Amino acid sequence: MFEILLTEEIQAPSEVVWEVITNTAAYPQWNTFVVACESTFQVGDPIHMKVRVLPFMVQPQTETIWRNEPGRLLDYGIKAPLGALASTRQHRLSATPSGGTHYESLFRLEGWFSPVVGLLFGAQLRRGFGEMTRGIANRAMDVNAAVRA
Repeated sequence: MFEILLTEEIQAPSEVVWEVITNTAAYPQWNTFVVACESTFQVGDPIHMKVRVLPFMVQPQTETIWRNEPGRLLDYGIKAPLGALASTRQHRLSATPSGGTHYESLFRLEGWFSPVVGLLFGAQLRRGFGEMTRGIANRAMDVNAAVRA
């Protein structure tokens, strides 16, 4: 198994953070890892992305929405044949007592091929998911500040 778990305490309400995550049209403005994204976010529907795993290349990636609990959890991933590889990507949000959001970014690879993917692309995936997590936090705080102004 290969896993990346990142957390951020975001000084913006969870509704704002959720809007940042689901407003795919704005991804190019702040997301350096998933540079394009399109989905209905309905369970069972695809999520089409263009992902920059390597700095010099953007690759298409299509996954399936597994769970969507608006404002709390978005979960999607892939399942390759023969148990070779399965991924899950989760955005988890919970309100903090201060009115902000505790955000968890989870990416997990499982299956007999996951160690190979982790070895070949682990550093790039950690970089990308780290940039995306910080991007979500920064974008949410900017949007929240603009709404409050």
